[in-house]
Amino acid sequence: MFKAHQGIGICSQCPPNSRSTSEAAAICTCRNGYYRSDFDPSEVACTSVPSGPRNVISIVNETSIILEWHPPRDTGGRDDVTYNIVCKKCRSDRRSCSRCDDNVEFVPRQLGLTGTRVFISNLWAHTPYTFEIQAVNGVSNKSPFPPQHASVNITTNQAAPSTVLIMHQVSATMRSITLSWPQPEQPNGIILDYEIRYYEKLSRICIPEISSAMGSRPATDHSEYNSSMAKSQTNTARIDGLRPGMVYVVQVRARTVAGYGKYSGKMCFQTLTDDDYKSELREQLPLIAGSAAAGVVFIVSLVAISIVCSRKRAYSKEAVYSDKLQHYSTGRGSPGMKIYIDPFTYEDPNEAVREFAKEIDVSFVKIEEVIGAGEFGEVYKGRLKLPGKREIYVAIKTLKAGYSEKQRRDFLSEASIMGQFDHPNIIRLEGVVTKSRPVMIITEFMENGALDSFLRQNDGQFTVIQLVGMLRGIAAGMKYLAEMNYVHRDLAARNILVNSNLVCKVSDFGLSRYLQDDTSDPTYTSSLGGKIPVRWTAPEAIAYRKFTSASDVWSYGIVMWEVMSFGERPYWDMSNQDVINAIEQDYRLPPPMDCPAALHQLMLDCWQKDRNTRPRFAEIVNTLDKMIRNPASLKTVATITAVPSQPLLDRSIPDFTAFTSVEDWLSAIKMNQYRDSFLTAGFTSLQLVAQMTSEDLFMPLFDVRSIWKDASPDSQAYHCSPLLHFHWQGSHNALQMSCDLLEMLSGSCVKDMLWPEEQRQQEPTSGHMHCSSQKTSCHVHSL
Repeated sequence: MFKAHQGIGICSQCPPNSRSTSEAAAICTCRNGYYRSDFDPSEVACTSVPSGPRNVISIVNETSIILEWHPPRDTGGRDDVTYNIVCKKCRSDRRSCSRCDDNVEFVPRQLGLTGTRVFISNLWAHTPYTFEIQAVNGVSNKSPFPPQHASVNITTNQAAPSTVLIMHQVSATMRSITLSWPQPEQPNGIILDYEIRYYEKLSRICIPEISSAMGSRPATDHSEYNSSMAKSQTNTARIDGLRPGMVYVVQVRARTVAGYGKYSGKMCFQTLTDDDYKSELREQLPLIAGSAAAGVVFIVSLVAISIVCSRKRAYSKEAVYSDKLQHYSTGRGSPGMKIYIDPFTYEDPNEAVREFAKEIDVSFVKIEEVIGAGEFGEVYKGRLKLPGKREIYVAIKTLKAGYSEKQRRDFLSEASIMGQFDHPNIIRLEGVVTKSRPVMIITEFMENGALDSFLRQNDGQFTVIQLVGMLRGIAAGMKYLAEMNYVHRDLAARNILVNSNLVCKVSDFGLSRYLQDDTSDPTYTSSLGGKIPVRWTAPEAIAYRKFTSASDVWSYGIVMWEVMSFGERPYWDMSNQDVINAIEQDYRLPPPMDCPAALHQLMLDCWQKDRNTRPRFAEIVNTLDKMIRNPASLKTVATITAVPSQPLLDRSIPDFTAFTSVEDWLSAIKMNQYRDSFLTAGFTSLQLVAQMTSEDLFMPLFDVRSIWKDASPDSQAYHCSPLLHFHWQGSHNALQMSCDLLEMLSGSCVKDMLWPEEQRQQEPTSGHMHCSSQKTSCHVHSL
């Protein structure tokens, strides 16, 4: 019982879910789990928090989602239930999630929703998210427990790029206009090209449109229907063939592997009239003349300075500075292009760090969680908040305690290397921390981690075009490095990082060159005093330590194979020495399952033994661009399935005309053991061998009979017809010879001996064999 007010009157019974703790109490205390809000009078019942929302439904779009739900079963006895939305962006494996960016929009709002529906936009494309719908009421803030909620996990779809916001006129003539524009704020992948739409405006009055996320409005100008199109590989374009003094309406849109984005808003630009052109030319004449005169003076001065400097250098003892100048002035890079400088050419390596890497105050860095371990220490996920900039996620490599000066120098060399690069497919260096402990290298954070493990986790989840888009990004990054005269030496899928938009970026610089000899990683094998990743390394680099951009191309071919096989290990469980021997004998990896023939051919081009015949990265980029623009070229699938039980593809086909005797020919094709069988069968000259038929190949050498017939429906001979079906009496060795010979005569027979291991030891003496007559395979079954 209680009495809320003093005066005449009787005590009242405590409201529901409350009790009095003493006689003549002025207020009843709420029972455990029940509360009163700050605005509830003491006479009302105590209430509880609501249960979680029910039956959440999600409708996912490319970069947006609609969430709907049912109210909670238990409102806690109140009618002021509202809802809060918690948005979390996750890694692909969903092992860790973080709060969404501030630019994510919620309609009608994120907190205090009174309805049971919300529209969420500005999400990242092809990204996992977790959304929590919390139910709260007037007493939720009194509870020590977090609000009850319902969760839903979704992954947004692959999206086209967002809209280009604005265009700028760079220059204009009577017949052309040159324009530029920034990249879309959300490219949602690699921008393949831009499409420009333009048309001549009949009216001289033009009101430009401001682009928005929704793109441009529908056509209202009839002249728009006569618009022309142009393409550009970069974010600048020159539109030619225009009329003097006319106003042109221009729009642009970007394209990725997911398709075209929306057109930008309409912008108006005008060509010069004849009078404008002449006036501009008159105004520029003095400037042109002055510039020419200044140019002559500058060239004369430069020649004089060069003569003086060259004489001084002859007597200079500071050779290290000459070396650095030579690094800048030599190489195959394009004129005016920056050339990579090896930080180990500096007399003081710390000078290279100061020159190429920005020092970051450790107070701007917040370490959150361990995400891996490197050669020098642990790798963390963290946040970086620089003054005047928004906070971003970063990856933080640390140098473990107790390091030597050499370890510190080698660790920071990667930052000195990375700091020289600026490309969308190269991992970006944010800076270093060297003035406090631990020493750190801070780079951009890549949500999906290493490419090899990412592909294995998503086996079969990506289309061929998406995979080619990834390969194109890697090739573009390597093209940039090659043009800077930088050789990576350790290009592999494990050293490619993937962000939330499936953009692949080359990483791990400098480490492969200075790998410790005592490393226990079986990926790296000793060779001439160093450790190299044999399965990814070109033969000349293994044999002679000759690393060039051409050896990086070989490694890129292996990366292509890794990508198309969704992270399978190259050469499977073969030992490193077996891999070396196979490569020397011209064997190559077969195409992965469902791999387009054009892609496998590009791999084989990268694996040419002569490094001078391998394609350059610029050619690889162009080839992949053509495939992306013409997806039909990827529909033809390579016919040989890559499974570990099959041998590698033999790329060597000896020239038959180069031999003078049967013995020489058998020796060249590694079949010396069959010399006596050939001579006994009467094939004593190359002329007789050249006239051998498929039946001659078997019948004279072994007592077998052959019958031509069509392939049976369950045949595994790669659907070849006609099929030669043999019954044999003889040993395993005799059968092996038959297949070997058919392989050499047909050019590319692939052997697959299909009997159990115990039967191989017993030398089966009868069975049947299928060998096609046209570049197919031998299949053997014991009886």
